[in-house]
Amino acid sequence: MCGTHPALAACRFAGLDLRNRYALAPMTRVSATGDGRATEEMAAYYAGFAEGGFGLLITEGTYTDRAFAQGYLDQPGIADEAQAAAWRPVVDRAHAAGARVVLQLMHAGAVSQGNRFRDRAAGPSAVQPLGEQLAKYRGSGPWPVPMELTRRQIAEAVAGFAASAVRAREAGFDGVEVHGANGYLLDQFLTPYTNLRTDEYGGGLPGRLRLVREVTAEVRAAAGPGFTVGVRLSQGKINDPAWRWPGGESEAEAVFTAVAEAGADYLHLAGGGRDWFPEGRTLPAIARAATGLPVIANGGLHREAVARRVLEEGHADLLAVGTGALADPDLPLRVAAGDALTPFDAGMLEPLATLGNARTYVSGNASAHAPA
Repeated sequence: MCGTHPALAACRFAGLDLRNRYALAPMTRVSATGDGRATEEMAAYYAGFAEGGFGLLITEGTYTDRAFAQGYLDQPGIADEAQAAAWRPVVDRAHAAGARVVLQLMHAGAVSQGNRFRDRAAGPSAVQPLGEQLAKYRGSGPWPVPMELTRRQIAEAVAGFAASAVRAREAGFDGVEVHGANGYLLDQFLTPYTNLRTDEYGGGLPGRLRLVREVTAEVRAAAGPGFTVGVRLSQGKINDPAWRWPGGESEAEAVFTAVAEAGADYLHLAGGGRDWFPEGRTLPAIARAATGLPVIANGGLHREAVARRVLEEGHADLLAVGTGALADPDLPLRVAAGDALTPFDAGMLEPLATLGNARTYVSGNASAHAPA
């Protein structure tokens, strides 16, 4: 029965021919070089998911400029040619193993906690982010109050996204995904309590949507035809997971429609597989109905029954798997074989969410369970 799981069916998604409907969700691993270049260890990490059967790989958030975009120390970038060239082995190994690869373009904005180019974060308004910095990504203590971006700096951020999309295409990626989710810059502009601007980028929903529309349109134009452009959106944030769009379903439809009209080829709803409105429609289903675009759902979709329902009921087209993929990099092969899945252990990401710590964790567990 598992061999006929709908997630195992090949498909054409947003211009990409995929061997199945499993996507690797983007996960921050802060394991690049100090100057933002992808490493051989990262190439092996992504190749493992491709060899494990995932049809689509979405990389971790990758910073897009040498100003305010970087969010974490040892985060990869694609802000210059050296960084772009370092991604080529990652792409080549994933392609050799049969997967397609999309690079996620990210600007941290106000929630940057490690930027080698600037000593202060910048966002839509000088509003201190909620909560505290993320310890597993080398942060500690409250978030500092960010600078308010000027119109010129906003234009520079938009240009950074567009130029990075061009570099990604030249590096061999099959597409890019604009990170408009999880409380980072584009989401900060969308959120009323972090965007107090009174210019064309603030105020009501149309103004707060302006930046994500501009970024999507500029990325689409710069990347050119035949290159996939997606946008990731969410309600919850890394520092405010309970946040929900105040306008409910009508606001969700407005957000999705705005991004679609700007030129997105697909939408990716972070946590969408768990977010239900009172009437029972999921965010991915709303996005699909409102825009007609293919949609990736994310959130608890390593669970066989949930994944089956999301696909069979038409909520989404692809399933993005995060912690389930960390536990089982060969998850699609396991599902095809009917094998049991491995429970995820958060210890894999402690004390830091690096690839080195994960390797130490795996080695330690293997030694603990070795025959005496």
